[in-house]
Amino acid sequence: MVTQITKGIKISVSTSFEGTFFKNYKMHFAFGYEITIENQSKDSVQLTSRHWDIFDSLNHTEVVDGEGVIGKKPVIKPGESYTYNSGCLLASPMGAMKGYFNMINFTNTKKFRVFVPTFKLNAPFAIN
Repeated sequence: MVTQITKGIKISVSTSFEGTFFKNYKMHFAFGYEITIENQSKDSVQLTSRHWDIFDSLNHTEVVDGEGVIGKKPVIKPGESYTYNSGCLLASPMGAMKGYFNMINFTNTKKFRVFVPTFKLNAPFAIN
């Protein structure tokens, strides 16, 4: 598990390898990840959007931007946390992701960015 704190918001990420499958005559490697967003600040915040940089070992990078996470824009009160699960497909058995969440502080209405640390995506059979 990797963790990082930005402006009182703690991000924790754990990953899993979900398997392989063929699609359009190509092998794909499926990975899952669980992200917990813990509000350690004194203010209520809302996650409004996300940005991901997804890398694989074949030197391919995919950029994903979107509203909220898994169709939601959670409000997280002080001392509370929000956990969600998602996943991605890679063309190789190894890769990584990093990104950020755009948030808004309800106390002062300021927007800010919370960084998600780089986390590795590795199929067990590809690791020495």
